[in-house]
Amino acid sequence: MSRIGKRPVTVPSGVTATVEGQTVKMKGPKGELRFVVHDDVEVKLEDGAVKVAPRYETKRAQALYGTARAQVANLVAGVTKGFEKKLEIIGVGYRAALQGKSLQLALGYSHDVNYAVPEGITIAVPKPTEITITGNDAQRVGQVAAEIRGYRPPEPYKGKGVKYADETIFRKEGKKK
Repeated sequence: MSRIGKRPVTVPSGVTATVEGQTVKMKGPKGELRFVVHDDVEVKLEDGAVKVAPRYETKRAQALYGTARAQVANLVAGVTKGFEKKLEIIGVGYRAALQGKSLQLALGYSHDVNYAVPEGITIAVPKPTEITITGNDAQRVGQVAAEIRGYRPPEPYKGKGVKYADETIFRKEGKKK
């Protein structure tokens, strides 16, 4: 049994939650989100809290209901606070700039990389070497951050590239003389 899955997700004031079949919808100050729960998991809205339980006593249902509860908790966090990822760009001449609905990255290639900002995601560039990605959907924020990081992942010798702000790069020693 999942210890996380047993706890109900409380719905704070200012957020409306609806459960229609296997679909959970949350509406709050930061927007509206929905999540379709797997058929092996049962979802109920009781006493201002969303409760998740396995529908069957199978190993698959036991594995899925903790994940479903975490997804519902992410919906609540997304419509109230939102999610944020910070990226850092390290390298001589490496920089980022926002041009309209496009993020322009100079990452040492012969051309600049243009990344179209998807709907529902906000990208800010406070410094030319910092990128802040915000949105209400945790999965989409993380996916956008991973795509931008994928253009030039940090390398282990000099540490050049795009990295998460809280990421530590394992540095390797160079060639011995």
